[in-house]
Amino acid sequence: MKLAVAGTGYVGLVAGVCFAEKGHDVTCVDIDEKKVKLMEEGISPIYEADLESLMQKNNKEGRLHYTTDYASAYRHAEAIFIGVGTPERPDGSADLSYIATVARQIAESVEQDCLVVVKSTVPIGTNDKVEQFIKDFLVHDVKVEVASNPEFLAQGTAVHDTLEAARIIIGTESKHAENVLREIYEPFHLPIVSVSRRSAEMIKYASNDFLALKISYMNDIANLCELVGANIEDAAEGMKYDRRIGDRFLNAGIGYGGSCFPKDTKALRFLAQKMGYRLRTVEAAVEVNTEQKIKLFKKASDRMITFQNLKVAVLGLTFKPGTDDLREAPSLDNVPLLLEQGADIYAYDPVGKENFERRYPEGQHGKGTITYVKDAEDAIKDADICFIFTEWKEIRAVSPETFKEKMRVPLVYDGRNIYEPREMKEAGVEYYSIGR
Repeated sequence: MKLAVAGTGYVGLVAGVCFAEKGHDVTCVDIDEKKVKLMEEGISPIYEADLESLMQKNNKEGRLHYTTDYASAYRHAEAIFIGVGTPERPDGSADLSYIATVARQIAESVEQDCLVVVKSTVPIGTNDKVEQFIKDFLVHDVKVEVASNPEFLAQGTAVHDTLEAARIIIGTESKHAENVLREIYEPFHLPIVSVSRRSAEMIKYASNDFLALKISYMNDIANLCELVGANIEDAAEGMKYDRRIGDRFLNAGIGYGGSCFPKDTKALRFLAQKMGYRLRTVEAAVEVNTEQKIKLFKKASDRMITFQNLKVAVLGLTFKPGTDDLREAPSLDNVPLLLEQGADIYAYDPVGKENFERRYPEGQHGKGTITYVKDAEDAIKDADICFIFTEWKEIRAVSPETFKEKMRVPLVYDGRNIYEPREMKEAGVEYYSIGR
């Protein structure tokens, strides 16, 4: 089938590449000429496992194309997928301006009947508005329907999550639209859940917010564990055997980040408030997560008289391993606090350095400084204190003994519970983690 995909971020590009891999003729659209040129050369603009090799393969085989000319891409497409961003506004609501821009471009460009499919995460009822908006601005006498097809990929495993998804959610208001989407996804051989558009929109928010609730609950319990002398990992081990609970998202730490959970919890809370309803559980999840992000800094502040002129090792800058995404990463909350206190930060991340350096260039920042190093051992060499914000395998590879040998003061604050407290103690490292 001839498909067009608007947007080449995590949602749009991964979707487009995976559609091509399953045999569809796909044109990915982006406004950035430099980005398009890069993709045409087989270079992915985002760090994502297996994505670049599939881009090169499908481009070579003639199924995958890139362009800034949206009119040519949309003109004769059988289905157009929208995968642009819906960033968070200051009040917590979703910014739908990018969706609106693409919708108008589609309305002015399509010259045959087509299905417009919104993959972006949007507030419930948005797709009804998108359909009407497109109809209001249609130039040609064609029929356009809008469907909802939310994605559930996780950054770092996005390609696998798309090709091997647990389910495909499609939200439609006609049998024709449902059949088109079923035909598109038939080569994937995955379970399809067909519901109304509004139900599909809700499934996306409800799923993400449930996982955010689960994470915040475990972090809340972890904080109580510290007060009563229990171990959160022991608690999680006992909990996971209950099939009603499961074994996913039970790891305590310094909170969730990324492009989905923080934004989607706030967006659903905003929507509920707009409807005159309080989502108390979601409100609590947001509150717990906000406080959890700086828990390590607070712990260290209770221990240290000052960070002034101390060499502070920071291991991990991205919000999770396997991605270069910094959105809502704990490092963005903690690094400014350390710099304000006059710390000399030596930061390491396997792939996140370039993005972080755009925000915090190497050198002086207020009372403190930041230096980027090539590996974890360089960061901890002669350090007075170490913070672990991301559980990269390169960071996990650092042994307890190495902290003792390399650091001037072997003092480690671990926000991802990478190490066993007993092993760190035996190695002579003063060690603090979450819930243990």
